[in-house]
Amino acid sequence: MQILLTLAYDGTNYGGWQRQKNAVTVQQRLEEALESIFGDPIRAAGASRTDAGVHALGQRASFFIEENRIPMGKLPIVINSYLPSDIAVSCAQQVPDAFNPRFDAKEKTYEYRIWYAKFPNPLQRITSLFHPYELDVGEMKKAASAFVGEHDFSAFCSAGTLVKSRVRKVFECRVDEAAPILTFTVRGDGFLYNMVRIIAGTLLYVGQGKIKAEDAPYIIESRNRALAGKTAPPQGLTLLEIKY
Repeated sequence: MQILLTLAYDGTNYGGWQRQKNAVTVQQRLEEALESIFGDPIRAAGASRTDAGVHALGQRASFFIEENRIPMGKLPIVINSYLPSDIAVSCAQQVPDAFNPRFDAKEKTYEYRIWYAKFPNPLQRITSLFHPYELDVGEMKKAASAFVGEHDFSAFCSAGTLVKSRVRKVFECRVDEAAPILTFTVRGDGFLYNMVRIIAGTLLYVGQGKIKAEDAPYIIESRNRALAGKTAPPQGLTLLEIKY
């Protein structure tokens, strides 16, 4: 049987979701917990390969076991008792064996938070980017709307990204201000490697006047990574939700 988990984590101390030889990852910690519970090595397949330092509130991951004697409603509690305090499972459900948590996902939502104030807030340092300089939020909002729709996002992915197609469909892209927090939210059918962080970095450039809002469509059409902004730091990014 296959079980799908919903989990949240603070990615600060991890080298991302996916297992690595030279870093502790969220996948590793989850698989260690599952092995302790069920007694056999278990491979957990994640829906999104979040980068080092990136957080999640709605990551999804599935795994196979021959038999589960733990009631599904209590399984998250049991798993959490074996996990470190910066990772937590909130839901467990049985899914068909043919289900794939990554490729069956229909919609993903990410949020990038900026602490937009003169002085830093130590309580916000883990989940937001500190930016003490003036930003033109109105222009950032205008630029954000350009990303909505189906586009080739080659200008907004890291060099060397190996995928069959760089075309993705963005359903929603917006900037919201609730001082001193500035939030960039993007919802789409999928994202390229570092795509959300590069869009966030580009919007910051627009806010700083380094890129004009009206140039955003041209940058998308150019497919030229050099025309977009820098990749925003990881700590401001959170995977909010994945829908199937």
